[in-house]
Amino acid sequence: MTRIDFVYFDAGGGHRAAATALKTIIEGQRRPWQVRMVNLQELLDPLDVFRKTTGIRLQDVYNRMLAKGWTLGAGQGLKFVHALIRMYHRPGVQLLERHWDSTQPDMVVSLVPNFNRALHQSLKGTLPHVPFCTILTDFADHPPHFWMVPQEQFLICGTPKAVEQAKTMGHAADKVFRVSGMVLRPKFYEPIHADRRAERIRLGLDPDRPTGLVLFGGQGSKKMVQIARKLSETQLILICGKNQKLQNQLSELKAKAPHFIEGFTSEIPYYMHLADFFIGKPGPGSISEAVAMKLPVIVERNAATLPQERYNADWVKEHNAGIVVESFSTIAMAVKRLLKDLPSYQESVAKIENRAVFEIPDIFEGMLRKNRPQPD
Repeated sequence: MTRIDFVYFDAGGGHRAAATALKTIIEGQRRPWQVRMVNLQELLDPLDVFRKTTGIRLQDVYNRMLAKGWTLGAGQGLKFVHALIRMYHRPGVQLLERHWDSTQPDMVVSLVPNFNRALHQSLKGTLPHVPFCTILTDFADHPPHFWMVPQEQFLICGTPKAVEQAKTMGHAADKVFRVSGMVLRPKFYEPIHADRRAERIRLGLDPDRPTGLVLFGGQGSKKMVQIARKLSETQLILICGKNQKLQNQLSELKAKAPHFIEGFTSEIPYYMHLADFFIGKPGPGSISEAVAMKLPVIVERNAATLPQERYNADWVKEHNAGIVVESFSTIAMAVKRLLKDLPSYQESVAKIENRAVFEIPDIFEGMLRKNRPQPD
């Protein structure tokens, strides 16, 4: 059986989610492949200088930063991270070489940024004929040294912008594959039979009132408190993730319109089904999930926006998929503007079709076919 390793980490939830979604689809298609999940953080733990000095893993530092909104200056922070990666590049490659030598994959697929040079170099140093592929889980690269590296490998890109970046870097056209968007969980493609009106009533919401869904990933964000205050007269579903403190703060607010507050849930498609529009950070997963559920989005783009997510906001504008604000302090005005032209925004997002999670397994098949030994 063909062994395919999916390399992910938990700095943000999108990398593991994309890997898991692809694994689910591949197993459902009963392809003769064994998909193995490889947590890069665990492989490189012996080199994690953050953990050695603070007791906290690098990926956990990143997640705490997101939860607390400490993203201003993230560009400089990224340069520091890249400097550490360069410093520990050779020991990291040696750790990875030992791993590939012991596990013998037939293909390696990276769903992580920043480490693709080390992943590629270690694989080619151990198993030179094994194909290496990177799937961008962002709408575009954030050069230099983020997703794309000038090396011979396969790339899977979810936007024309990313494809253009790959070709400009010098990647051969036959090694760059364009898919129709970001990788989403299969659940976002399954029909939802719940009656919107009845379910809104069950949650204590007005069935006839425009409803926004506010979501900032699995850790939530303190910005949700600001948004809930500014939108006291707007009906909202607020999903706090694993942030119990945030959930408590939101529960204590007095709102003029119904606000339904939820903690961590795996039923995001259900709650999006009940909403008319989405408010959140310009993350590739959040935007793609909302658009898949035909929700126009309102996102923020400013100096504190993560550098790799800034193009995502530009993409929203390019596709008329919603409104981009400089600050959520103006969220009430943005919601008013969105609702005034809601049918137009809904029409725009309805035209966007993303089938990436179903397209990628066939691309893998082509890569493996090229790599199979030809009979004499």
